[in-house]
Amino acid sequence: MKKKTWLITGISSGLGKALSQSAMESECFVIGTFRNQSQVDEFNAQNKENGFAFKLDITNEIDIERTIETIISKFGRIDILVNNAGVGFVGAIEESSMEEVREVFEANFFGTLQLTKAVLPFMRKEGKGHIVQISSHGGIKAFAGFGIYNASKFALEGFSEALAQEIEPLGIRVSIVEPGPFRTNFAGSRLGQAKNVIDAYSKTAGAFRTNLKGVDGKQEGDPIKASKAIIDLVNSENSSLRLPLGKVALMTIGMKLDSVKSDLETNRKTAENAVYE
Repeated sequence: MKKKTWLITGISSGLGKALSQSAMESECFVIGTFRNQSQVDEFNAQNKENGFAFKLDITNEIDIERTIETIISKFGRIDILVNNAGVGFVGAIEESSMEEVREVFEANFFGTLQLTKAVLPFMRKEGKGHIVQISSHGGIKAFAGFGIYNASKFALEGFSEALAQEIEPLGIRVSIVEPGPFRTNFAGSRLGQAKNVIDAYSKTAGAFRTNLKGVDGKQEGDPIKASKAIIDLVNSENSSLRLPLGKVALMTIGMKLDSVKSDLETNRKTAENAVYE
């Protein structure tokens, strides 16, 4: 098989669906994952030449290992891994139960980490490969009411940044994609919300929850254009570590960088004095 083989998790809707379609249109072979068997069957019936799907629960370690082993056995290789599957969640920190927090981290952090680790031995053997982590502008800048989701994406960015340094000498690349708001189902019916609501947070986390629901279907981001940008990134010989997508992402990430720089300069003397002379 001379086509590049992509493994993209969570292709039932949104960016994952758009990326899988764009990659197949670019004459690549796409291995996609769904959580529903009927979706798997439908995809396989429609894409006999340029794609194949598996049912996969990214929060299940055994399921991940078994699926990767099957993919390698059946197709021989994975050239590009796109960790796209994940969950959204809104709620103030105090409102969020530990059970809810763990569910978010199982999908957005631990599942992605485990899948990355499962694919790496095969990429190391080939001496090449590209891992694309779908993060968020919320993986750089936090927002009131989004703290648990932010934390899961901050964690994703942290291990991915270190991973990029570890595997670059091995011929494997890492890219972190940071979309702003896109017209997917992220803010729709699939968005997780803290069951406990505390009135004291109505003007912060509560307002964020309301605003997020209000923009569903009106977001600036075009998933098809985003998917083509990701394909261009993968095909580039000098791909950047981070790829922000959308005008909002540029604005919010810029605000975070300005804030950090301001704090750095404000506390420069204090920091310099906190050392042995």
